[in-house]
Amino acid sequence: MATAPPRRAAPPQPMSADEKRVIFASSLGTVFEWYDFYLFGVMTVIIGNAFFTTLAPATRDIFVLLAFAAGFAVRPFGAIVFGRLGDLVGRKYTFLVTILLMGLSTFTVCLLPTYATWGIAAPVTLIALRLLQGLALGGEYGGAATYVAEHAPRHKRGAYTSWIQTTATVGLMLALMVILVTRLEVGEAAFADWGWRIPYACSGVLLVVSVWIRLRLAESPAFARMKSQGRTSRAPLTESFAQWGNLKLVILALFGATAGQAVVWYTGQFYTLYFLQSFLKVDGQTANILVAVALAIGTPFFVVFGTLSDRIGRKPIVLAGCLIAALTYIPLFHALTSYANPRLEAAIESAPVAVVAPPGDCNLILNLTGTAKFHTACDLARLFLANAGVNYDKREDPGSAVATVRVGSVAVPAYDGSAADAREQKARFESAVRAALDAAGYPAQADPIPALGGRWWAIVGLLTLMVIYVTMVYGPIAAMLVEFFPTRIRYTSMSLPYHIGNGWFGGFLPALSFAIVAARGNIYSGLWYPIGIAAMTFVVGLLFVRETKDVDIYARD
Repeated sequence: MATAPPRRAAPPQPMSADEKRVIFASSLGTVFEWYDFYLFGVMTVIIGNAFFTTLAPATRDIFVLLAFAAGFAVRPFGAIVFGRLGDLVGRKYTFLVTILLMGLSTFTVCLLPTYATWGIAAPVTLIALRLLQGLALGGEYGGAATYVAEHAPRHKRGAYTSWIQTTATVGLMLALMVILVTRLEVGEAAFADWGWRIPYACSGVLLVVSVWIRLRLAESPAFARMKSQGRTSRAPLTESFAQWGNLKLVILALFGATAGQAVVWYTGQFYTLYFLQSFLKVDGQTANILVAVALAIGTPFFVVFGTLSDRIGRKPIVLAGCLIAALTYIPLFHALTSYANPRLEAAIESAPVAVVAPPGDCNLILNLTGTAKFHTACDLARLFLANAGVNYDKREDPGSAVATVRVGSVAVPAYDGSAADAREQKARFESAVRAALDAAGYPAQADPIPALGGRWWAIVGLLTLMVIYVTMVYGPIAAMLVEFFPTRIRYTSMSLPYHIGNGWFGGFLPALSFAIVAARGNIYSGLWYPIGIAAMTFVVGLLFVRETKDVDIYARD
């Protein structure tokens, strides 16, 4: 009996004009939305000075990072609200609403009075606008990713949706470039005073362009077909989260994919920027340029890994990115210190700083409300070092009568905050510690770009490597999440684990990592948070998450 010759795979077809338009329109609008969202994250120091003026530096930093994280905190709620709307009404109109909400709340920031003018109403209003941005972004990503995936050919979903994945990085890069150009044009003093409003004002132009683009889009073919047949979900929330079969997929998508992806993303794109400025003393302009160059070099790898996932699968690439990041973050950040501020590294090695105190004198020094008072000598010494961004170790010594700051061989006794002359003691203590740090070679500022020489490329190389980790975990994730869930509840189901992962596990990373550093003293200790979450995702994903690349999403209405 003759056997039929094997069927040849159809030759790859070039992207059609309609497909290009869908990807371009969805991606461009999402770029603008991420630009709006990330302006706050890039300008944390200036925002802190303008809206949280009365707080101590370390507390101010935590407050600003928490205000930044507030936008991420509400993203899961935006995912539920707009995800349900997208599964009931359609993808196109839902993410048209989200971009209007995002754009208007961002533009309003450029008109917002500062603390000096409005008092407490200024930071309260700012946080309220951040919450609106977070709600909008909670509905944006799921709509854009679902819309593009439902237009994509079956074996190109990774490649097509990877363009959506570039938008967060491109939006961040656009924010960095607009801020840099504004800084250069108006000068640092004017930028800190009023120039920071210009990037927010530019969002008004981007809003008009984005709305115009999205009004021209048609509805997703998969959703349009399902709606015409009367098979859309009447209760997307119930089907997504009240039925164990789908809820189990939501949980696996969170812990086995998006949680680890999120911490790798925010470490590589945000915490590196904050680490350079706050701990390595790199000036804002230099740090922005270094990170922007790394983002420009690394961004094409989103498409590289998205396309590769169409061949070898989504799961191996995402999990490999999580594992490699968890294993290499500590040495990479040490290397970043070596190249960005070698004088600081030398000082830490030759004259390490330690706080030596009697048992029970050191308490938790986090001050998230700005109202906590610290009185013990150990707490006051550590608070001063945390505010100054100094790396230190904490040691208990039963033989110590009072907490002492040791800078190499120099010992400076701390003071009791309850003493009658505490203010005078504080001034003498801080002056003595600063003199000891200066004598030990601790630099007040890292070298600017002209003085970096060949180290410039080494820093960019390290930052680019961490951006490539981001592209590994993030490039394939949209296709993976779309393929996890059926069409009728896809928008709702994929949005929640994505935004819990990125909004909570990732969005709180800068604040949590900085708080860990402030509490423990070691500038590298904050890295254990992303390392732990990335390792967890690798294990859960390896054991329990299935591969999705060959799933027929149209067969799962």
